[in-house]
Amino acid sequence: MIGYVTVGTNDLPRAAKFYDAIAAEMGTGRMMEFETFIAWGTPGGGCGIAATKPFDGQQATVGNGVMVAIEARDQDQVQRLYDLALANGGSDEGAPGPRGDGFYAGYFRDPDGNKLNAFVMG
Repeated sequence: MIGYVTVGTNDLPRAAKFYDAIAAEMGTGRMMEFETFIAWGTPGGGCGIAATKPFDGQQATVGNGVMVAIEARDQDQVQRLYDLALANGGSDEGAPGPRGDGFYAGYFRDPDGNKLNAFVMG
């Protein structure tokens, strides 16, 4: 059910060095890279991990920048998961829609404020 895990960082080059080594040991590498974000894993290969500077621009702390991503079957399921979250006490963090090359996601928080998303690639 979990598609990937995101961890916050205040020093992306340092995080990249660490996760590049971990990923290499696991037989994979970088699959997506932006100025503030790097993801490691194999598309279609199960759970991956990403390191990112927090979107809100604040310092990364335990929990800030952390998000659990739920891999959906298709865009319709992304929408259903998003709608269910809001209907059950969650709050909006970004309506479902395209977020880049082949990436479609909806973002929400649970009633305690933990950030999640539902996504599909391709």
